[in-house]
Amino acid sequence: MDAVKLAFGGGTGIIMSCVLALIMFGVALGIKASTLKDVFVNPKSILTGLALQWIGLPAITFLLTIALNQWLTPMVALGMILVACCPGGNVSNFMSSFSKGNVELSVSMTAVSTVFSPLVTPFNFWLWGNMLLNLINKRNSLEIPHLQIPFWDIFTTVFLILGIPIVLGMLCSAKCPKLTAKIKKPLSIFSIVVFVVMVLGMFIPNFELFINYIIFIFILVLIHNGCAFGTGFLGATVMKLPKRDRRSLTIEVGIQNSGLGLTLLLNPNIFRPEIWNNPETGVMFGGMMWITAWWGIWHIISGMTIASIFRRTPLPADEQTDEE
Repeated sequence: MDAVKLAFGGGTGIIMSCVLALIMFGVALGIKASTLKDVFVNPKSILTGLALQWIGLPAITFLLTIALNQWLTPMVALGMILVACCPGGNVSNFMSSFSKGNVELSVSMTAVSTVFSPLVTPFNFWLWGNMLLNLINKRNSLEIPHLQIPFWDIFTTVFLILGIPIVLGMLCSAKCPKLTAKIKKPLSIFSIVVFVVMVLGMFIPNFELFINYIIFIFILVLIHNGCAFGTGFLGATVMKLPKRDRRSLTIEVGIQNSGLGLTLLLNPNIFRPEIWNNPETGVMFGGMMWITAWWGIWHIISGMTIASIFRRTPLPADEQTDEE
């Protein structure tokens, strides 16, 4: 699967970056300084969430790749690590609201993890990725080169497609509240639909190849995504957070911004073809691409399923709002 060359149209990476930036702008329209302030007054929940997202999920993913080592190629395992190192997903806020979770906590988690992602994402990928490759080389007597992460290129890319849209969205929300109220919901729906269509459009030219690997990809992402949701829920439960906060953290940790991972993979300045897609060395990232792309589709299905279960489960009386 690693050696499979996927057929993408020219400019796919640029289009994906623009779509992702549009999504993050829509997310930022719902972020207000007062919302962030209220959450940080009682920081236990958000600190727990960030620890689970930045440390817990990459660590669990690393252990999962070790447990499944005999069924995984190194590049597929690296794809799982890459997804785990991305910030929270762009649909998590909607799902948190639908599940009757703590929306303010969800929005704050998305904002903080996104703002710090230019530093956290490349560092985590370098750290956990190289730990994984060291272990693979020892176990299999292979000589896969260590990850050489172009930190500045990743920082610039992530800052441009996540950081700037977040700032512009928050400024729009603060300076133009009436305009924000009109465009927030339709923009969010439009951008998410465009993203899904974009990912599906990437699968269509590779449909026959996808069919060959669908069972493997489906099962692997199902297990990995389930571990992500479990990390969020169990971590929040161990910390004895309110039920409403547990719902939001479960969704935040389980919904990863795989669109960012896909954007990074499509950027030749970051994943240089001569290193990452070179038949002569045998290092080819087809497996990374499959795992990251399918995660972008699957976590919407799994996230809405879990949010629906939460929604139908009554909250304790002291955590219910007036609307409930």
